[in-house]
Amino acid sequence: MRVLVIEDEVRMARLVKRALEEEGHAVDIAGDGPDGLWMAKENRYAAIVLDVMLPGFDGFELCRRLREAGIWAPVLMLTARNEVGDRVRGLDAGADDYLVKPFSLLELAARLRALARRDDRRRPAVLSEGDLRLDPASKRAWRGEAEVSLSPKEFSLLEFFLRHPGTVLSRSQIIEAVWDFAYDGGSNVVDQYVNYLRRKIDAPFGRQDIETVRGMGYRLRLARPE
Repeated sequence: MRVLVIEDEVRMARLVKRALEEEGHAVDIAGDGPDGLWMAKENRYAAIVLDVMLPGFDGFELCRRLREAGIWAPVLMLTARNEVGDRVRGLDAGADDYLVKPFSLLELAARLRALARRDDRRRPAVLSEGDLRLDPASKRAWRGEAEVSLSPKEFSLLEFFLRHPGTVLSRSQIIEAVWDFAYDGGSNVVDQYVNYLRRKIDAPFGRQDIETVRGMGYRLRLARPE
């Protein structure tokens, strides 16, 4: 999934970005309140990691502005304060969860996975379509009973397909969801990774479930009812 990290401490932002990228997420970074608000308005994120202490305006104000703008991506607030009043203030501003610094990067990743299941779409713990299954928490995928080994980007791509089965996804939609804001390469990277994925989840099993929709993009075929 694509995540926005709004954190002015450069070292912390880099640590969080690296940890989330190792989980297979695409991560954009903003260093202050105004930039974070602009990026959240311009791009669609599955979740937002938001520091409380920010230049421009703080995380509480930013969270309020996000909600006022109709941006309902789950927000995980990071704070160096462990006072009940600050936690209540963050939740009242529209945050969905919070972590007190210092925190475990593994816990951060786990909380983001939980938050991503809270939006208005169905977010089961294990995604499936037919005999294809994927567990975002354990980073494992299966075709039938056979486990399939995927790279982080292949896993993220398959997760995106499984969250939108039967939907034609354009190359630009895939890039936006699977690659980060700084990506400036051509859309042919999508074709390359779709081919990598087909070699792992389709070809060895005699399947053709990832369909090319000429002139439009790709679609994960819906399983036929038995």
